[in-house]
Amino acid sequence: DYMTYQYVPENETMYENVESLQPGYSLSIEPGGETKVERYFYAEFEPIKLSEREYEKQIRDCLVDSVEKHMRADVPVGSFLSGGIDSAIIVSLAKQFNSQLETFSVGFEQEGYSELDVAKKTAAQLGVKNTSYIINPEEFMQEFPHFVWSMDDPLADPAAIPQYFVAREARKKVKVALTGEGADEFFGGYRMYHEPLSLKFFEHTKRINKMLNQIAHLLPEGVRGRNFILRGTTPLEERYVGNAFIFNEKQKNKFFKNYNCNHTFQLFTKSLYQDASKNDAVSKMQFIDVHTWLSGDLLHNADRTTMAHSLELRTPFVDKDVFEVARHIPSEYKISHGTTKYILRKAVKGLVPSHVLERRKLGFPVPIRVWLRAEMYEWARDIIKKSQTDKYFDKNYFLNLLEEHRRKRKDNSRKIWTILTFMVWYQVYGE
Repeated sequence: DYMTYQYVPENETMYENVESLQPGYSLSIEPGGETKVERYFYAEFEPIKLSEREYEKQIRDCLVDSVEKHMRADVPVGSFLSGGIDSAIIVSLAKQFNSQLETFSVGFEQEGYSELDVAKKTAAQLGVKNTSYIINPEEFMQEFPHFVWSMDDPLADPAAIPQYFVAREARKKVKVALTGEGADEFFGGYRMYHEPLSLKFFEHTKRINKMLNQIAHLLPEGVRGRNFILRGTTPLEERYVGNAFIFNEKQKNKFFKNYNCNHTFQLFTKSLYQDASKNDAVSKMQFIDVHTWLSGDLLHNADRTTMAHSLELRTPFVDKDVFEVARHIPSEYKISHGTTKYILRKAVKGLVPSHVLERRKLGFPVPIRVWLRAEMYEWARDIIKKSQTDKYFDKNYFLNLLEEHRRKRKDNSRKIWTILTFMVWYQVYGE
C-alpha cells in the first residue's frame, strides 16, 4: 500500500502487531484489561442547496471563529505562509487578533519551484512580518535521515520536506504556528476534481466503454489520448484512490519479490466508496481524500515535521464547525467558473490580496525532479545500492528507474522518492 499511496494507510503501520488508531475513533481500556475502540466522528458530505451569498457568509463567519480560537495561547503564535490562498486566508484572519503576527516561508533557488516572492508580497500587503529561508540540495540530503526518523512510518510526500524546514525556522521565534491544511479537501481545491466534468462524454458511450478501454490498453504509453480514454472508461472507484498514485499493480509485480496479487490498491478505498455511494463524483473524490490523503499524508506530515522541532501546529480549516459548513456545499459551488474552491474564494474576496485570490495552486513544489538528475543522483544511487532490502525488492528495477530519470527519458522522480524514503526509513529503523 505504501508503494501506491506514498504513505502507510491507517490503521496499518510498518510494524508487526502494531496498528494506528484511526481518526474519529477513541480507545478506552476497561478495568481488567479489556479494550474498546469506538467511533465518535465520521466526516461525510451531504450537499444542501442554499444561495451562494448564504454560503459565503457561513464560510467567513466559521473561519473567523475558528482562527480566533486557534490563536489563543500563552506563548507566541505565528503562521506559515506560502504563495497560495489557504495560508493567506489564515494569515489575514490571524492578523485581526495579533497585529504583530510573524509569518514564515521557505523556497528553493530553482526557477519555477519557489513561491517566496509571492509570499513576501502577500506578507507586505497584509502588513505582517515574514521570515524566509532558501533550502539547498546539500542541506536537504543532510537533514533527510532525521526527517525520516521523525515521521515514525515512511512518508514520501516531497512537500513534507519544506514543511520540515519551515517548522525549524518558525520554532526559532514562536512556539505555536497556524497552517492551511484541509482547505483543499473541504472546499474542492484540487484540479483533478474537474475530472468528472471533463470525462462526461463517456456517459454517452457506456455500451462501448469496455471495448474502448481494451483498445486504449493496446496503445503504447505516451500516445496522445490514451490516458484520457483509460480514465473515461474506468469507473471512479477503480481509478481514484486519493491524491497520490505512485506504483500500480503491474509495476509492483515487477519489483516485489513476494508480490501479493490478492492485495490490490483498491482494497483500501472499497469500503469508503460504499459509504459515499449516494454522493456525486466530486463529493466522492473529496470524501476519499478526507479519509485517506488528508489524515494519512497531510496531517501526518504536519504533525511530525513540526514535532521534530518542538513546534505546536494548529490547523484552523480542520475544525468541526468549519467542516459542518463545508460538508453541505454543493459541488457546483466548489469547482465552477473554471476554478477551484470557487465559493471559498468568493467568501474571502477583499480579505486576501488580489494577486493570491485567483492564482493557480502550486502547493509546496520541491525540485527533486531536477536534483535527482544532478546533485542528488549519486546520493540516491548510493542509497539504493547499499540498502539491505534485497529480500523485499529487485533493486535493479529501481536503479533502472533512476537511470531513465537521469537521462530524461521519463520523469520517475516521485517513484524514486518513494523508494528512497522507504530505504532510508528501513536503514534507520530496521538496519
